[in-house]
Amino acid sequence: MTDLPRAGVAETVRLTTTGERTVRAVVDAALARIQAHDGGLNAVSQLRADRARSDADRLDAARAAGEAPGPLHGVPVVIKEELAVEGLVTTFGGEGNSTPAAADAEVVRRLRAAGAVVVATTTMPEFGAWPFTESASRGYTRNPWDRTRTPGGSSGGTAAAVASGMVPVGMGGDGGGSIRIPSAACGLFGLKPQRGRVTSAPADQLWWALGTAGPLARSVLDSALVYDVVRGHTEVDRWRAGGTDPFAAAARREPGRLRIGWSTKPVTRGVRPDPVHVQAVQDTARLLSDLGHDVREVDPHYPDPTLAFVPQFFGGIRDEADAVEHFSRLERRTRETYRLGSWVTPRVLDRALAATEKVAAKANRVFDHVDVLLTPAVAHRPAPVGVLDGKGTVRSALAAMPAIAYAALWNVAGNPAASLPCGPAADGLPVGVQLVGRTDDEPTLLSLSAQVEAARPWPLLAPGYAG
Repeated sequence: MTDLPRAGVAETVRLTTTGERTVRAVVDAALARIQAHDGGLNAVSQLRADRARSDADRLDAARAAGEAPGPLHGVPVVIKEELAVEGLVTTFGGEGNSTPAAADAEVVRRLRAAGAVVVATTTMPEFGAWPFTESASRGYTRNPWDRTRTPGGSSGGTAAAVASGMVPVGMGGDGGGSIRIPSAACGLFGLKPQRGRVTSAPADQLWWALGTAGPLARSVLDSALVYDVVRGHTEVDRWRAGGTDPFAAAARREPGRLRIGWSTKPVTRGVRPDPVHVQAVQDTARLLSDLGHDVREVDPHYPDPTLAFVPQFFGGIRDEADAVEHFSRLERRTRETYRLGSWVTPRVLDRALAATEKVAAKANRVFDHVDVLLTPAVAHRPAPVGVLDGKGTVRSALAAMPAIAYAALWNVAGNPAASLPCGPAADGLPVGVQLVGRTDDEPTLLSLSAQVEAARPWPLLAPGYAG
């Protein structure tokens, strides 16, 4: 009997398309695990149980009638609550909206068209502003590896749901590390794709040049399979990535011999990486060398992304806050952030986007000498829950610095970057390293990550969630 909690995307599709399991059985198992485990984790914001069961029955009936299954046939998924799901309120982690969405966001539509079943939306800090999944509305979301710790953020609800085996995969978003940070905290593989790789429709952009959607998964192949469904722009998208190579094919092939540069130097000044993360980079560098790659320590000569990042951060939050139905229901810290960002005028945003191009050019100089850059994913270990308690915008931003110290630059530059699990550290919590690729070169990151995954398998689920 297949262990459904451990089954990833590829295995779930095999089960449902061969008839070994019905989609209804897989979805019922996911709903049962949400009921069993979410009370201790607070990862789910809105459950879609009845609709998920009816979607599962429809897929089973279609297969029985001879219809060809989609590439994600019967895979239960969760969706970060900033993405519209038809019939559910798009909450952005708070109480600002109250009307259910009339239609799916384009990435959600693509998932469902491919046979995935949306079972729930997941928690996030309001508007994804912080790398800790905490809010006045949602409370604390907890890390399955240690419930006293944060799962990171802002896609922390999705990370907790996937790491605990509620679902095989879930959708998150990344505007400053928000896929990579919770992936590192929860032992998952999380790739931030190239800017413009995944549509933001019906919006033309997400946090201007910073944001993108993408999956958090327990394996490299599972992530690639989902990306091959959701990738691709629409006519409304402001940003459009290049390259057309299938991601799943890249995850299944050898990467060849690569030049890999490693560095533990943070982009953010004044932040010191935890020795656990320094060791993880050095251990991964040795493993990559043993695998035959040309590995060397480098100085990336990072540019300062502040003038590009900060206006887009404030501008993105102000845009989203302006669009909600009930501004007065936003939490106090969010309204403070809104006020503090009043200086971000259209002219300021234009200058920030111009600065983005300059930062990207400088950041990419490292790839004149290497094919992939290896760094820590984050600087500090997962913080105890409640890290934002009593903090306003400025103190919250200072608390966030260690989490985004290696990640946010690549949102500004637009490059693909992935958090790759290294297994648990001595404190029992996961460790992740970051792999950064050239512009439009997700395939190399996926091939290399899959090679490391095969050489150094990591736990599929957090301890205590395998049964």
